[in-house]
Amino acid sequence: MAVQAPAARPARARTPEPVRRSRGSAGYWVYLVPSAVLFLAVIIVPFLMNVATSFTRWSGVGTPTWTGLDNYRRLLRDETFWASFQHNVALILAMAVLPTFAGLILAAALFDYIGKRFGPRTASALRAAYYLPQVLPVAVAGVVWGWMLHPSYGALNQVLKAVGLGALAENWLGDPDVALATVMAVMVWFQLGYPVVIFMAGLQRVDPALYEAAEIDGASWWRRFWHITVPQIRPETFVVLLTCTIAALKVFGPIFVLTRGGPGKATIVPSYFSYQNFFEKANVGYGSAIATVLAIIIVVVTFLFLRIQERSS
Repeated sequence: MAVQAPAARPARARTPEPVRRSRGSAGYWVYLVPSAVLFLAVIIVPFLMNVATSFTRWSGVGTPTWTGLDNYRRLLRDETFWASFQHNVALILAMAVLPTFAGLILAAALFDYIGKRFGPRTASALRAAYYLPQVLPVAVAGVVWGWMLHPSYGALNQVLKAVGLGALAENWLGDPDVALATVMAVMVWFQLGYPVVIFMAGLQRVDPALYEAAEIDGASWWRRFWHITVPQIRPETFVVLLTCTIAALKVFGPIFVLTRGGPGKATIVPSYFSYQNFFEKANVGYGSAIATVLAIIIVVVTFLFLRIQERSS
């Protein structure tokens, strides 16, 4: 009689050992210390000091006088403050909305048409030309635009007179009716190159087979742009809109160089209005309140952009 061998016991599953963090991984946090200290010293501490100053009346010299919410109550009644934010909305259109849409079309044209027909070097040269205003110092570009737009000897008025359109000549930066529109046009020129570069980089990751299949099916360039390019680079669009909107909200340099908020208050923006109260009027507490409100608005806008991006992704 054959003896039956005992049944083999099923192998017991081994419990995975907990991953032990190497001692050296804790050392990575050391590399964050310089950035954290710099962030604390350059951003957090000055911001908290600014918030504290906004509750005082102070000329920048001597001891501040605590006034509570008086500066913020004054803001609510200040027509210049509200006008500055209206101008900021116009600059958001000029620095964020228009450059984003124009930059998207230009980037698609450079990538999908110029690059294929005339070679990538030509497309790269044009991309660099569009980006050049971002490289130029704001002061230099602003002075050059001031010369070009001068009512007497400016290049723009001289060209209009030379082609028989002298009636269209204007005091572009000195007339309250056209000064803001002129600044908006200049800011479109300033800002256009940034979206072009970002979008052309985003187009590098789009599968070329999508364009080839659409072209074989007879889709026009515009239909390929609208149904392939726009959906594929949606993350880059959010990034460009967010960063350009923040740049428009805190714009200062071009306004300072071109118009200094004038003529009158036709082009004043919150950042320049805060600067005026800080340094020209020595009303540091009120200038701090303006800067605090502007910072809060930028944080809220950033939060809303990020939430919208999360929901759409």
